[in-house]
Amino acid sequence: MGIINATPDSFFAASRTLAVDLAIERAAQMIAEGAELIDVGGESTRPGALPVTPSQEIERVVPILEALRKRFPVTLSVDTSKPEVMTAALAVGADFINDIRALRVPGALEIAAASSARICLMHLRGEPATMQDAPYYQDVVREVAEFLQERAQVCVAAGIARERLIIDPGIGFGKLLIHNQLLLRNLPELTALGLPVMVGVSRKSLIGAILDLPVDRRLHGSVALALYAAGRGAAILRVHDVGPTVEALRVMHAVSEAHG
Repeated sequence: MGIINATPDSFFAASRTLAVDLAIERAAQMIAEGAELIDVGGESTRPGALPVTPSQEIERVVPILEALRKRFPVTLSVDTSKPEVMTAALAVGADFINDIRALRVPGALEIAAASSARICLMHLRGEPATMQDAPYYQDVVREVAEFLQERAQVCVAAGIARERLIIDPGIGFGKLLIHNQLLLRNLPELTALGLPVMVGVSRKSLIGAILDLPVDRRLHGSVALALYAAGRGAAILRVHDVGPTVEALRVMHAVSEAHG
């Protein structure tokens, strides 16, 4: 899954793509490099980020989604928690809802249930503006797994086929470095829930904490963690740098699948 941030304040400046023509150019490059999904978001969810209104978010993402749908036969995802944005995005061809709040905003569950879109339910503790203010867990893997299982059950009860659901542990969302490390190491406990797992670690602060590097120098760490997550069962990798990640995955798969 390649990332298009239709925002002026996403944490990785090089991913900010507000203009439609630039978004088309970026999507074309990512698809050529091997992206099978394109995720478009109009609100930064980095730690400390402030919210935007539904109308602002719609103005940012809908023209891009509409343009991409006319040009590319790939899965288009809208990265949003707002029912109004989901409705507008689905109307122009989005077929995947990537929700950091796991359809907990009033109205979101109903919009998702009435659609045929696939839905990614992410674990988030707190809100982006304050989520990194001393998050605490007794057992982060168990608590995240229980939350995702409960949200999946709510979705199924609302009429959403289980086959439409994906889960995401929410690396970096209300979690300290040790929490992120434990979640990644114990991904098999999440895949055991029987749903595809999406992981987004690209250029995030845990890589900066490990390597003591700024966001624009975290490519190698991002690829390393993407490979690690894939090896632990992740089905979807949400990344800024599609080409290097795909190349690394191809090499890993070529070696692991060799016979003779």
